[in-house]
Amino acid sequence: MLSKTLGQMLLPANLLIGVGLFGAILLATRWASLGRKLMVAAVVLLAICGFSPLGKLLLYPLESRFPPWDAARGAPDGIVILGGSIDADLSAAHGTAIVRSAADRIIAAAALAHQYPNARVIFAGGNSNLISNDAREADFAAAIFESLGTSKARLIMERRSRNTQENAEFSKALVAPKSGERWLLVTSAYHMPRAVGLFRKAGFDVEAYPVDWRVGERSDLLMFSTIALDGLGRTDVAIREWMGLVAYWATGKIDRLLPGPTSG
Repeated sequence: MLSKTLGQMLLPANLLIGVGLFGAILLATRWASLGRKLMVAAVVLLAICGFSPLGKLLLYPLESRFPPWDAARGAPDGIVILGGSIDADLSAAHGTAIVRSAADRIIAAAALAHQYPNARVIFAGGNSNLISNDAREADFAAAIFESLGTSKARLIMERRSRNTQENAEFSKALVAPKSGERWLLVTSAYHMPRAVGLFRKAGFDVEAYPVDWRVGERSDLLMFSTIALDGLGRTDVAIREWMGLVAYWATGKIDRLLPGPTSG
């Protein structure tokens, strides 16, 4: 509830627009001077979030936390793909799967399933919207994977989870991983630290397979954005992820603020 209300309100784009609107309202009151200052501050900060390298600088430590997966270690026993790519409500409205973001999660997972035909495949994704119909990401993901060549018999669809913590807990319950099995976790690179931390806490040992990078090499970090929406989008994603890490760590849902390749 809090993540879908207060968490959304605290994202830079929403927060700064709200500050600017509040400042505009104050112009009609005896606090007009404060209103002008709030409006100017909101515009300046929106410009910083949109054009400056701020979003890249915040995302880089998240995306670089886990290295690319090493295929030389051998074939995995299973593949876990986290939802977040499919808009369940929009898909239900149009009667077909609609992928709006992080499509790399599905593409990379389908390629892995083809490369490792004996690996079990589980897609974990329900509906994270606070108010929604009965549509679930997993209901539409199956058709996508089948169209990309993954047999329906190999697919395990987890459709109840609403967040990453439930992804981990419900996935473990469905596949019952055995000691010594190797499971890949496919999700966006910036989301991998939080996801791995939650899977470890749930007792599901996974190996990171990061995809969907939003930042390039270290040399790109100080480059400014030419399109404000791109920079603002990166800043929002980074702030949301850092807020999630802090919240989960503070409440004991993950053992480290920034989980890494080793659990120690």
